[in-house]
Amino acid sequence: MFSRRSFLASLTAILIAPAADADSPVFYSADGAAVSGYDAVAYFMTGQPVMGDPDISVMWKGVVWRFVSQKNREAFEANPRAFAPQFGGYCAYAVGKGYLMSADPTAWRIVDGKLYLTHSAEVADMWQEDIPGNIVLAEQHWPQVLRQ
Repeated sequence: MFSRRSFLASLTAILIAPAADADSPVFYSADGAAVSGYDAVAYFMTGQPVMGDPDISVMWKGVVWRFVSQKNREAFEANPRAFAPQFGGYCAYAVGKGYLMSADPTAWRIVDGKLYLTHSAEVADMWQEDIPGNIVLAEQHWPQVLRQ
């Protein structure tokens, strides 16, 4: 049987945990860098994935983010959420199915101003069959899928 104090502590933990997870996503990193070292800003500025320079980087949310230029780094630092990939940089299709899978930075798409990565070109083809529906599914699983 719970005491009132332990009940309130448990309830508080349950209510606070989702908000903390939503604000502090875990970003997938390969070789210690988010987006496998690609410049997250470049997708928006050049319309293509471009490998970042290890000498032009910043630490955000526990992961190193690399950029092709100081200008891109500054844009990211001014508003990292505008450029960081959705669902922690994990495969958006897999998150929609309720599990985590690495993402290939060359299998990407910007939808409504947000960057989405998928595991491969083949998975991107499946994801693109119903982008709005797949995004809704992924949003239903994120960030809880991180705890599975």
